[in-house]
Amino acid sequence: MRIEKVAVIGSGVMGAGIAAQLANGGADVLLLDMVPEGASSRNQLAESALEKMKKSDPQMLMHRRNLKRITPGNLDDDLKKLSECDWIIEVIIEKLEAKQSLYKKIDEVRKKGSVVSSNTSTLPLKTLTQGMSEDFTRDFMITHFFNPPRYMRLLELVPGTARADAVSAISRFCDVQLGKGVVLCHDTPGFIANRIGVYWLAAALKHALEMNISVEVADEVMGRPVGIPKTGVFGLMDLIGIDLLPLIATSFAQTLPKDDAFFEVYAEHQLIKDMIADGYTGRKGKGGFYRLNTEGGGKVKEAKNLQNGTYAPADKPRLPEVDAARKSLLNLVDADSDAGRYARAVLVDFLGYTAGLVPEIADDILSVDEAMRLGYNWKFGPFELIDKLGAAWLKAALEAAGKPVPALLKKAIEKGGFYQLPPGGGVAEAGAKHADAVGGQPSRNGTPPHDSASKEASSAPPPGGSYRPQFLTTGGDYAAIPVDESAWMLADKKLGKKPVKKNPSASLWDVGDGILCLEFTSKMNALDPMSLEMVQTAVKTVEEEGYKGLIIGNDSENFCVGANIGVLLFAANVAAWKEIDGIIRQGQEAYMALKYAPFPVVAAPAGFAFGGGCEILLHSDAVVAHAETYTGLVEVGVGIVPGWGGCKEMIFRQLKNRAESGAVNAKFGKWFSFLSPVKTLNTMPAIKDAFMNISMAKVAKSADQAQDMLILNEKSRITMNRKRLLADAKTRCLELAEEYTPPHTHPVHLPGKTARTALEMALKGEEKKGNVLPHDLTVSRAVGYVLSGGETDILHELSEQDVLDLEREKFMELVKHPLTLARIEHMLNTGKPLRN
Repeated sequence: MRIEKVAVIGSGVMGAGIAAQLANGGADVLLLDMVPEGASSRNQLAESALEKMKKSDPQMLMHRRNLKRITPGNLDDDLKKLSECDWIIEVIIEKLEAKQSLYKKIDEVRKKGSVVSSNTSTLPLKTLTQGMSEDFTRDFMITHFFNPPRYMRLLELVPGTARADAVSAISRFCDVQLGKGVVLCHDTPGFIANRIGVYWLAAALKHALEMNISVEVADEVMGRPVGIPKTGVFGLMDLIGIDLLPLIATSFAQTLPKDDAFFEVYAEHQLIKDMIADGYTGRKGKGGFYRLNTEGGGKVKEAKNLQNGTYAPADKPRLPEVDAARKSLLNLVDADSDAGRYARAVLVDFLGYTAGLVPEIADDILSVDEAMRLGYNWKFGPFELIDKLGAAWLKAALEAAGKPVPALLKKAIEKGGFYQLPPGGGVAEAGAKHADAVGGQPSRNGTPPHDSASKEASSAPPPGGSYRPQFLTTGGDYAAIPVDESAWMLADKKLGKKPVKKNPSASLWDVGDGILCLEFTSKMNALDPMSLEMVQTAVKTVEEEGYKGLIIGNDSENFCVGANIGVLLFAANVAAWKEIDGIIRQGQEAYMALKYAPFPVVAAPAGFAFGGGCEILLHSDAVVAHAETYTGLVEVGVGIVPGWGGCKEMIFRQLKNRAESGAVNAKFGKWFSFLSPVKTLNTMPAIKDAFMNISMAKVAKSADQAQDMLILNEKSRITMNRKRLLADAKTRCLELAEEYTPPHTHPVHLPGKTARTALEMALKGEEKKGNVLPHDLTVSRAVGYVLSGGETDILHELSEQDVLDLEREKFMELVKHPLTLARIEHMLNTGKPLRN
């Protein structure tokens, strides 16, 4: 079954977001909604949704051109068009009567075998399909997207009695084309993520009110120490909307058994009622548990007092128990303090509740941990958290609180935990890097991120001799966590192995089939001399030891944030100019070695690929980029020019693109053999485009946009699912290796001063408008000098090394400038650029 055209019925925030992500994934989309009374256009609701997509922040669309894939329509005039669709997604109001009425209309016009699904998060599947035809029921499932659909990776799929081939087709499509982590759920209230997540929020609110814990302390405790985003509890409720919790609770009250433990922690607190009534529903309202007070022209973050409902400036608590939790979570939950008792109460409640939900809500603990990591951005799933505390500790804590001990928890105590990890092999490092992937969202098929000291594998290696992490099944036995060879993380390949090469800033790993993977391992994968040394070592190792190719990637949240500017600032403060010049030369040599290696090099970025990280992409044969890759040459933000070949590659690519796409090229031949009048005509647009990208520190906010900026070349590919990234990069590298020929270098002709005169006029115009500040002018002029070729003219040939020398010259001039040093220091201290 192929999914090519999809209909989305309902063009509200969620429906529009799903439609946008379907378009991002390459599907043709029919977006339908009702005809509003008195509307000037019968498609007004759907058309309005498309207009909002253009302006959305965060952006729904990965590229504006994807909007063309979405056709607006209405349910009165266009219902018959559903017969053209392979998948029909209902995203309308959460009212059973309305949904069933719509399903009957859909069933009359849809084509045989098409899939119908609901995005519901509250209504059971068996209730939705009551009274529907047998064929409809066999083609129906729940596909619960999380908001916003582009960025949230979890998709909960409730198959019910749907055909196996339909479930498989939708799962595959959502995985590969939409980039989702698809988790199969049972038809139970709240499915997995919201069943657990809402209980956790309710328990955290209950104990904070009863124990007189401030919202700031609660968020500090229920945040980073337990692997939860810094929003914690109350920040998260502000984010999703404080009015959402009562709505879900109302649904749970109608569908959960009356003796479910949810009703022990949830209550309709008067505080919450008052906040909703007064419009304090969180970020979408006037504020929530936190608000920004702008009285008097200032901006003061305030927090609500849970006891009296007043606001006061938000505190930033420093809790020794939280610091101690970095070594062991037990240091937090066993602390004799209010914070410790609060952490213990919340974790005991929600971990005990969760342990009793399997197999009710899912077949295995893997599905539960995956859903919470992907749906709530947790670093650890609940069963991983139990292992960090110890199953025996949780049992004792439950008994002390007078709560039942789930059968599955007892099995974990007997067997030695919910997960078993192989001994040795760098498991701690692998797990930690794995857990950092995509904002702390490891894939289901990777290593559970436990501390290696807390768990040693008790089982012998399986046939074949390789160790695999194992999980406890509901039957009480351990089973190996599956690894899909088309969807793996680097942590999977590292288990039981030692790196081929390693230094403190980078490692080189054998990922099979003759391919090595270069992994940066410094903080945020920032590049330093040891990183650059490993780049050159990687090139030498692949060539000398007979490997087929090299991929560059990792499991981290970010591919590479650029050069380590802390090293740069330290060297500049002691006037180590020769050493800085040496680092620039070293980087240029390393990147040129990548570009002209006698084997293919494929970069696999995800997250941030800035500055030096972007320059790696520019010097690779191809890039296989995760769709959510944010990249650009942003060096001007710290007062320097790209120094490792970024300027050189950008101008060379712009010139090549200009020549290959222009009509002049067709008339006069290849770009490097133009006659001088034609050269003059064609170089200025290329210089302008490169100049704008670099001097404005332009950032592509998706891999799609990076293609437009020519950071991704014609050999590059885009991967929607993060867990498939390295596998896809490896496949691409093997494809290129079959008949690989290293690239040839060509000289360029640049106009020199002629181009700089035009750029200077543009800069002066921006200065008059107040868009550029004094040091912006200085840095931009340096960028223009490099891109125009320095002291050259259109008749003079320039090699790549000539342009690299210009980069190094201007970099060294700027790094000595006091305003550049001020920018670097400000960036290190605040994480934000300084305008000076």
